[in-house]
Amino acid sequence: MTEDYSKDLSLLGNQDVEYSFDYNPGILETFDNGHPGRDYFVKFNCPEFTTLCPMTGQPDFATLYISYVPDLKMVESKALKLYLFSFRNHGGFHENSVNMIVNDLVELMDPKYIEVWGKFTPRGGISIDPYVNYGKPGTKYEQMADHRLMNHDMYPEKIDNR
Repeated sequence: MTEDYSKDLSLLGNQDVEYSFDYNPGILETFDNGHPGRDYFVKFNCPEFTTLCPMTGQPDFATLYISYVPDLKMVESKALKLYLFSFRNHGGFHENSVNMIVNDLVELMDPKYIEVWGKFTPRGGISIDPYVNYGKPGTKYEQMADHRLMNHDMYPEKIDNR
């Protein structure tokens, strides 16, 4: 049986989408998780994330890895793409940007678990690769978040989770 999710989504399949060049979490949309009784990861690899340095105004580029275990709601991928695009003219430090993304996605979907890892290209000879995660408080996912943070790979050049 195929479910029709399109009735609740305004961006998917819409050819007249306007791109927001300023930070806009309001563009995010969800749909119902078709398998809420099963734990599974949904992973997004976003190799073209761009934001602006709040001090110099110069662009910062990153690959974002967004992984989550959904509960009842899931983020729609086109809306997520447009949301990430809205950071294009946003002035924010790398660490703040990934925390904003986690905060917005937790508020949107209330996932069981979520993590975002930003692999920013070097500027001035140094790269900054912030990692943030969240597990639903009082559940095994909170313990999972603690475990994954304490055992996080500190060598991002060895990412092999694809």
